[in-house]
Order: sequence, then C-alpha cells, then structure tokens
Amino acid sequence: MTEHSATARTPVTERAGLLLRRSAIALTQLRRIVRSSEVTQIFACALLGAAVGGITALLRDAVEFFHRVDFALSGPTLLSAGLGIDRWRIALVPALGGLLLGAMALVTRRFRGADIVDPVEANALYGGRMSLVDSLRLALATFVSNGSGASLGMEAGYTQLGCGLFSAIGGYFSLRRADRRIFVTAGAAAAIAAAFNAPLAGAFYGYELILGGYTLNALAPVAVAAVCGTLAQNALGGDQALFAVASAQHVDLRSYVIFGAMGVCAAGLGIFAMMCVTWTERGLRRVSIPDWLRPFIGGIALSAIALYDPQVLGSGHGGIQYHLETQWPLLPLVIMLIAKVLASGISVGSGFRGGLFSSSLFIGCLFGAVAALVATAFDPSFEAQRTAFLLVGMASVAAAIVGAPFTMVFLVLEATGDFPLTIGVLVSVITAATIVRLTFGYSFSTWRFHARGLGLRGAHDIGWIADLNVARMMRSDPKVVASEMSLAGLRAKYPPGSAKRVFVTAPDGHYAGWVDMAAVHDPQFDDVVDDAAVADIVGPATFYLLPSENVRTALARFEQSQSETLPVLSARADPRVIGYMTEAFALKRYAQELERRRSAELGEKDLFSLGQMPNS
Repeated sequence: MTEHSATARTPVTERAGLLLRRSAIALTQLRRIVRSSEVTQIFACALLGAAVGGITALLRDAVEFFHRVDFALSGPTLLSAGLGIDRWRIALVPALGGLLLGAMALVTRRFRGADIVDPVEANALYGGRMSLVDSLRLALATFVSNGSGASLGMEAGYTQLGCGLFSAIGGYFSLRRADRRIFVTAGAAAAIAAAFNAPLAGAFYGYELILGGYTLNALAPVAVAAVCGTLAQNALGGDQALFAVASAQHVDLRSYVIFGAMGVCAAGLGIFAMMCVTWTERGLRRVSIPDWLRPFIGGIALSAIALYDPQVLGSGHGGIQYHLETQWPLLPLVIMLIAKVLASGISVGSGFRGGLFSSSLFIGCLFGAVAALVATAFDPSFEAQRTAFLLVGMASVAAAIVGAPFTMVFLVLEATGDFPLTIGVLVSVITAATIVRLTFGYSFSTWRFHARGLGLRGAHDIGWIADLNVARMMRSDPKVVASEMSLAGLRAKYPPGSAKRVFVTAPDGHYAGWVDMAAVHDPQFDDVVDDAAVADIVGPATFYLLPSENVRTALARFEQSQSETLPVLSARADPRVIGYMTEAFALKRYAQELERRRSAELGEKDLFSLGQMPNS
C-alpha cells in the first residue's frame, strides 16, 4: 500500500518540481528584461506610481480622521484652520502623542538601532538603496506625529514610503545603480504629486531634491510616476487642489519689484526657521532629557503655543485656505507667523517626525499676508493684489526652506493656472533660493545632514567616495603606548628602525597624541630617559581620522596636519586608537578608484557611441 501511494505521488511531485523550475527561469528572464529595458522600467514606474498615489490618498484621509477624533473637530474643516477645537484636547493630545512616539522609538531602537536612510541620503551615498521596513517605520512615526497635531506635514512620510517601495522593487530586479536612483526619484515624485494634486510640482521635486538634477534618462520614469500618482489620488480622494483661488490675479509692474524684495525677506525667514530646529535640539541636549522623552516635552511646548493660537497645529493646509479667505490685522498676523515658525521648529527639534514642506507653505502664506498689509499701508491699491502676495510669499519661503524653487513655481501654476502671477512667484522664488544658497548654503534636508555631521549638499551621487572610507583603508596594527611609560621603556620596546611614529593614550585609554621615535632615540635624551615619561614629549592630539570619514576628508586632514601618518579613532565621544593610515596609501587608493571609473566610462562611451573610428 505504501509503495503504491509513493508511486502514485511521483508524477505529481515531478510536475510540481518542473513548474517551480519553469517559474524560476521565467522570473530570472523577467528580471533580466526589466534590468535591461528602459521601456519596461517606465511601465513599472507607472504601476508603482499609481500604487503610491493610492497609498498617499488613504494616509491623508486617515490623518484627517484621527484629527477629527483626537481634537473633536466637527464638519469638514482641517486642523490647521484652528476652528472649533476643544481646548482640553489641545492641552493633552500633542504631549500624549509625543509620549507615544518616544515609547515607539525606545522599543524599535532595541531591534533596529541604525538611523533611517532618507531618499536624498540614499541617492547621494547608497546608490538608491533603502530599507522598506525602515521606510514603513518612519511612515508610521510620521503618521503618529501628524495625528497628534505636530506642526509638520505628512510629506516626509509619503516620500519615504514611496521611495522605499520603488527602491525595494528596484533591488528585487537588480537594477543598476543609476536606474535605482531614478526609481527612488520617481517614488518621491509620485508621492508629492499625489499629496498636492500637482504632477509637474511632484516631478520637479524629484529632479531638484531627490536626484539632484535633470537628465533625459529620468524624464519619462519620473514624469510618468508623478502623473499616475496624481490620477490614482484623484480616483480615490477626488480632484482636490492645495488651495482654491476664486479668480485670476491682477499683478502690475510695481508688484514685481516688491516680490523681489519679498524674496530677500523670505530667505532670512527660511534660515531662521531652519535654525529654530537646531536651537531646539541643542536646548534639549543641554538639559539632559532622555531622547525618548523629548517628543513629550516638545508636545507640551507645542500645546502651550497652540492654546494661544490653534492654527499652529497640523501641516497648514487648512490654515492656507483660511487666510486666503480671511484677512487679519497686522499685529495678530505677525504673532501668528512667529508662533508657527517656533511651533514647527519645536516639533522637528524635539523629535516629532515629519517634514517642513507644508509648514513652510503656511509660514510663507502668513508672511505674504504681512507683506500685503505693509504694502497696502503705503498704497491702498495693493489691496486688490492681496491673494497674489500670499501666494508669492508662500512659494518663496517654501523654496528657501525646502530648496526646490521650480517645484514651488509649478505648485502655484498648477493650482491657479495664472501665468502673470507665476512670473511674480518666479521672481521671488529665485531671489530667495539664490540668497539662501549663497549665504546659508543649505536647504532643510541638507542642513539636517550637516547637523548630523554628513557633508552632503544635495543628492548628487558621491556614494563611491563614501564607500572608499577610512575603515576600509586603515591598518589595524597601530603601535600604542601609555603616556605614563618612561622614555627608557619606550626605547626598549621600539628599538631604532622598528617604528617611525607611536601613538600615545591617556590613563583612561583615550588618544593623547603621538611621539616621533627618531626624536626619542636622539642622544640628547640619554641623560633623562630614566626620569622622563612619554607624556613629557608627546605631540598634540589635534588631528585624527574616524572610520566613517571618506578618502577626500582624509586627504584634506593630511594636508591640514602636514603629517604623513594619522591615527584612526573609534569615535569622537570615545577616542580610542583602533588603527592608522598613511597619506601615501590614501593617495594611491583614491587615484586607483578614479582611474577605474574613468576607464569604465570610456569603455561604455566607446561601446555605444558612433564616434570616429581610430586609424588602422
């Protein structure tokens, strides 16, 4: 009976095995097709862009639902409109949300302690590689932050999730480094396009901020993803614009001059808003509050501001529409502007998750309202152009903070369809973005990298330089002695010719400097070798390298120190000597890598170009 059953199952088992083998072959062929076919990648971006648009619409509706529940909102008004909010909820919800967020961070830190890589960092350093699990974790934290009323937008969560999904699919099909970077860009474009119902703005957000430039190869995948994301959002959430403007705006020639001046002021306001984040972080570090409690403290501070003016809560979408329709006096507007800047800075600086995209638009809207009142005080005829002032202020401040000027220009153009107004927006946006770039040098995303010690100015691909870091090039056998060792003991341990430089550690094990062994064996020290210690002749500990630093940083450090050898320390906070590196070896490895990449580029050009053939 058993033999008969085994015999009967054999054909079924063989068919199942054959099916699995055929499936594996088909999957391998599909991966090869997707990896090598630009048309197939464009089609994949269309499908994924629609998926990201649908997810964005669902997340936005979920956040609005929790706002209504958490803050007892009634009717269709958004949280940032500040209307009909229960004051007890204002006092309690942000702090409780911050406490929940801190608890989530405390739990997840045990299982996934590494920092989450964002899209700009992924494209600049890691060839578009992102963790989908980490992206989901950040999206959840952003959702909790927004649901509890943090003065931030959901755009960071949307883009992180979209980019993480596109990157994961790109990794599954083993896309080349350049193609995977384009996939990450397409994910961000689809998310922003769906969030604001603006495909042009979404596409240029990807080009300007996530890819770091515009290329013909990226045109179709990114644009198609943005369009499909917008269409999916429209199908699920309706054709909702960021704001509604009743009619076309009349803009006279004098206004363009004022818009240029507004760009100058917007640059200063944007820099101040970014610095508020850093000041908040520094203040919380000085009072020694545990990391996981900082969102709770930030929630308390946010509630204190919101009890005076509830419009600081939320991303600002509702507040923008409210101020387009309602005119406040100058003093309350100025106070509201300052309150929103502080609330946004406190939210980010205390650890709430989210971005300043929407918040910067609302800050700019308030700034435009202030500018309109000031201009009207000098000439009442400017009253008719109030809405234009608000939109110009909105775009210019957002461009100064976010660092994507054409994104903001297209955002206003797609929302209004008003070309004369768009020209005014362009004047102010270019002025603001240029001043920030030339003076401050960072957008909000790159400023955050700077605060973390990453020298990134944008999403341009410098990942190969980061991969060629000190940890990969250092030697792990440093010659180390204690500072209290006698010179006689040092001479005995390292006879002449056995070492050129020895690194010195303090009693606590931290790096204390270096000693030139040629000087140690100098006959002038013969009379004092028994009494003198290493600490008496140690060189300064000013210059050193860290394992994560790249080869360019290392070469610059060698030039600054005028030294041929530098120690490698474990960390700035725990400076223990773990290795050393020589300038000659760093120069050799850097030159080798440059030559290899140039050879690869020339080989690809010769292979695919139709240039002149060499003479035979």
